[in-house]
Amino acid sequence: MQRQRGLGFASAFVGGAILIGPYMKPTWLMGLVVIFFALLLWRFFDTRYLTYTMCVLAALYGIGLLPFFVFSTTLAMLVLGELVFQTGADDLNTYLYYVISTAWAGVLVMAYLHETAILTVIFGIIAAVLLKVILLKYEDSLVIEGVGIAMTMWLIQELNYQADLQMVVAAVIVGFTFAYFAFRSKTADLSGLFSSALVGIVLLVFAGPRWFLIMLVFFIVGSAATKYKFEYKKRIGVEQGQSGARGYRNVFANGIVATAAAVLFGVFQQPIFIVMYVGSVATAAADTLASEIGVTGGIPYMITTLKKVPIGTNGGVTLVGESVAMIGGLIVSLAAFFLGVITLPMVLVCTLAGFVGTNIDSLVGATLENRGFLGNAGTNLLATIGGGLFSMALFILMKL
Repeated sequence: MQRQRGLGFASAFVGGAILIGPYMKPTWLMGLVVIFFALLLWRFFDTRYLTYTMCVLAALYGIGLLPFFVFSTTLAMLVLGELVFQTGADDLNTYLYYVISTAWAGVLVMAYLHETAILTVIFGIIAAVLLKVILLKYEDSLVIEGVGIAMTMWLIQELNYQADLQMVVAAVIVGFTFAYFAFRSKTADLSGLFSSALVGIVLLVFAGPRWFLIMLVFFIVGSAATKYKFEYKKRIGVEQGQSGARGYRNVFANGIVATAAAVLFGVFQQPIFIVMYVGSVATAAADTLASEIGVTGGIPYMITTLKKVPIGTNGGVTLVGESVAMIGGLIVSLAAFFLGVITLPMVLVCTLAGFVGTNIDSLVGATLENRGFLGNAGTNLLATIGGGLFSMALFILMKL
């Protein structure tokens, strides 16, 4: 009950702060007022982590690192979002209410401040719900959530990227629809749902539908490979966790390089970011096929020593795995070619990048992962970085 009263007071104060904020100068004075009220909340209610978060955000605003729009929207999203999660329920309906509450917060702040920053708010909402689903079980995670929301919105605002409103709305609908069906088909868990939606929206907004379709090809190919002989892989203990459902770590490990490439292309419109994108997606597809199908191809050989190792050993490769890796990279590259995203010479570049990236994954697995320095997600991330960089380097060499 105390938590409810504390959040109620916090919501009322944030509303008042947003109303008077534009007129309170200098900014450090507003920051001090927010910090003072946050400390009062902690004194009379059990709002320790909310107090920490409000103080950090107020300090960032007070010293001029956050614009008032980002500062006020973040505070509004946080307090309304926390009201939704008072029950502690961790299900899809609760996250839907959370999205609605944070969206409502963004709309109200935009309306009052006469700001048209729809793209900024959308990315703030996605950052909020993604961080919430990832960090919900950690009681002290609210500061990370608050700073994450604020930094995401600040970055989007600083990019000053102009996107068509209809495309933004369509991107949100398509991104979440795609992610929802991935969740319903049990190829993604809740964190995978929202992280997939984020990746999809970024691709659609910054690069367009064809780039999204390339990622969709990877998703379909990867999902099929994950389900391939799943019972056999489960029997020998090498199946993808949660019955093949992938979480945010897997989504980001395979998609963060591609997402960065899409943003860079959207901002700079340089062809080198096209091959970076397709090369990293080709690597993700090649590596997924090599892992999920190659593991059924008999006794593997350690890539560093060429000695036989048990099935499922990090760094172990098979002829089947190497073959399907090349096929996986080729499928993604041909899809990009037929969609008109890359040229025929780029198909060769990106296919080779997928194959090279897959073997980078094996090398990292044999060395760093087997020694406990990295997990599977870190290994996949380094592989996609390697594939993306290789495709860029080969593209530059071919142009010389």
